[in-house]
Amino acid sequence: MKKLSVAQAAEYFGVSKEAIHNRIRRGSLEVIIENGIKMVLLNPDKIIKQTRKTTQKLTSTQNDERYYKLLQEQNEKLQWRIEKLEGETRTLRDQKELMLINEREKIEAIYKEKDEQLKNILSTLSSQFMQLREKPSSPEDESETLEVEIQDSKSIKEKSIVSLKKYLKLKKYSEKKSKRIKKAFIKKAKKDERITLINGKIYLDFTKYDYLDLLF
Repeated sequence: MKKLSVAQAAEYFGVSKEAIHNRIRRGSLEVIIENGIKMVLLNPDKIIKQTRKTTQKLTSTQNDERYYKLLQEQNEKLQWRIEKLEGETRTLRDQKELMLINEREKIEAIYKEKDEQLKNILSTLSSQFMQLREKPSSPEDESETLEVEIQDSKSIKEKSIVSLKKYLKLKKYSEKKSKRIKKAFIKKAKKDERITLINGKIYLDFTKYDYLDLLF
C-alpha cells in the first residue's frame, strides 16, 4: 500500500488538488490522517482496474462517436441521392409533359389543315352544284344531247370492239345499275370468251356476241 500526500497524489494522477479532494469526498480514494496530515492510500491493483475501466469507457465512447459520425455521413449521402433522384424525376416528368403538348399541337394542326381542305372541297362542289341547278336546259341543248347519243350509238355499231366503261357511259345507266353490270362482267371476265381483257380493261364486241344475260 502506498501513501501519498494530496499534492503528491495530484501530481501522480495528473490532476489538480481539488480533483483529489473531490475523489476523497466521493470515496473513490482512501485516505488516512497521520500527524494531522491527510495521506492518500494507493492500492496498485485497484488503480490498474480503475485505469482499465476508464480506458475501456473512453474507447467505447470513441467507438460510439465514430459510429454516430459514420451514420450521419451515410444519412447525408442518402439524403443527397434522394434529392438527386427527385430532381431527375421532376425533369423527366416535365420533358414528358412537353412532348405530349408538342404532339397534341401537331395532331391538332394536321386535323385543322384537313378540315380546311374538306371545307374547300365541299364549298367548290356546292357552288358547282348550284350553278348546274341554276342553268336551265334549252331545247337546243336537248337536241344536241340526243344527236350525240345517236352518233355514239352508231359509233358502237361501226366499231367491232368497245370498252365496257364507254358503253355504260353512252347508255347513261343509273349508278346502281352500272355498278351491277360492272360486277357481272368482272365476275365472268376470265371465263367468258365474249369478253376481251386488254391491260386490265374490259372490251365488248357487239358485232359478234350478245351480252343481254349480263346487261339485264
